[in-house]
Amino acid sequence: MNYAPLTQPLPDLARWTAHFRGEEIPVLARSAEQLEFWRANEDDVDANSLGEEIACDPLMTLKVLAYASAHRSARLLADAETVTAALVLMGITPFFNAFGPQPTVEQRLADRPDAMAGLQRVLRRAERAARFALGFAVHRTDPDAAVIHSAALLHDFAEMLLWCYAPDLALEIQQRQRLDPALRSAVAQRAVLNIELGDLEQALMQAWRLPELLAHITNDKRGNDPQVQCAKLAVRLARHTSESWENPAVPDDLREIGSLLNLGPDHTLKLLQELDGEL
Repeated sequence: MNYAPLTQPLPDLARWTAHFRGEEIPVLARSAEQLEFWRANEDDVDANSLGEEIACDPLMTLKVLAYASAHRSARLLADAETVTAALVLMGITPFFNAFGPQPTVEQRLADRPDAMAGLQRVLRRAERAARFALGFAVHRTDPDAAVIHSAALLHDFAEMLLWCYAPDLALEIQQRQRLDPALRSAVAQRAVLNIELGDLEQALMQAWRLPELLAHITNDKRGNDPQVQCAKLAVRLARHTSESWENPAVPDDLREIGSLLNLGPDHTLKLLQELDGEL
C-alpha cells in the first residue's frame, strides 16, 4: 500500500484533527480477515458474536462507533455506546454493505517494522487496560461497565493513529522518553507534535460525534468522576506494568485503585492478579 506518512508536525490541534478526519482508519489484519469470513456466512452472524470479535480491535471498534454515530437516526433518543449496540441499530446486512474489505495496519506498515512494533505495544496495553477497567467497573457494579471497557480500549487511539500515519514522529516521542524516563508523555508530545494526544482524541471524538458518555470517560481531565477513574487508573496501570510489575509507580497505582474500589492493599493486588492472570 502506497501512502505518504507525515514526517513533520502539523501546526495546531485544528490541523491535526482535520488530517485524521480525512484518512480512512486501518484495522488489524485479523479483523479484516474475520470480516470477510463473516461476510461469506452472514446468515450465521448475530450482533453479539460480531460485536465481541470487533471489540478485540480498538481501531475497528473506533471505526464502527464513528460510522454508527454519523448515520444515527434522528428518531433515536440515545447513542449507541458499544459496538454491539451499534450493530443492533445498524443491522447485520447494512453493516456488511457499509464495511467492505478493510485496509489493514499490517499493509500500511509493511515496510516499517519499527513502527509496527510500536503500534503493537500500544495495542497490547489497550487490551490489558480494557480488561482492568472492566474488572474495576464490575467490582463497583457500575451499570455502564461495557462503556467503561470500550473507553479504556480506545483511551490511546490517537497514539495508535500516530503510529500508522506519522511513524517517525511517534518514534521520536518514544526515543525522547527512553532517553529521559522522567519525561512526561504530554510534555514529549507537545515538543514533537505541537499538541497533546489526549486533546486530539477528544477533538476527534467530537468531530466523529462519538457517544458523549464514551468521550466523557476517556477524558482524564474530568477530575474524580469514578467512571473516569476506572478507565484512567486502568490505562495507567497497564502502561506502568507493560514491561514489569517492578515499576516504581505501581505502588501509587495500587493505592489509588484500592481507594476507588474500597479495597485494602492485599485484596487490591489479589483482584489485579485475577484480572491479569499470573503475575
